[in-house]
Amino acid sequence: MLNSVDNRLTAEDRKKQLVKIGLMMLRDQPIHELSIDAIAGQAGISRSLLFHYFPSKRDYYVAVISAAGRRLLRVTKPDEDLPPEEALREMLVQFVAFISRRRTAYISFVRGAAGGDDYAVEVYDDTRIGLSRRVLTFLGTPEVADNRTSAEYLRVHAWLSYAEDLAIEWSGQPEDKQTMTADELIDHSIEALHVLRKL
Repeated sequence: MLNSVDNRLTAEDRKKQLVKIGLMMLRDQPIHELSIDAIAGQAGISRSLLFHYFPSKRDYYVAVISAAGRRLLRVTKPDEDLPPEEALREMLVQFVAFISRRRTAYISFVRGAAGGDDYAVEVYDDTRIGLSRRVLTFLGTPEVADNRTSAEYLRVHAWLSYAEDLAIEWSGQPEDKQTMTADELIDHSIEALHVLRKL
């Protein structure tokens, strides 16, 4: 149990604590299966007190999945001093590692958006826009990110979906059945990006 009943926590600290618990549980189960009772129990508070901080289950889920999106953007941000090609590779290294470590939660994130859950769609779209902007910056065309109907933007956006799906499928295979290493997957993804941009 994290911080069993601690009345010294500010409202903001309590909300952060509850979101953190949700993120931890998200590693093993989809967002829509998170138990409000279990989360409240982990925090050492009652279910009704949790709803004091988050008016509804949906509000809580939005807070958790938004935090997950921010975390993905944060952990995939490479060193700003790296040359563009190395920065792109480092972003992909962290992206694949993130998906591998949190595969169940990540699939829930993607499928929640694909299933049309409004809160998941919005967070997923914002996260994808952030990643697309980052890739376009590495490619030397950051201004393209402001025109999301351009062919260049759409190609990068589609490429991210390809790299994402490849990492999801690859990370779900038993290690002895994987047909490529993580490095080979990343090399392939970068090559695919450059090929796609020439089409």
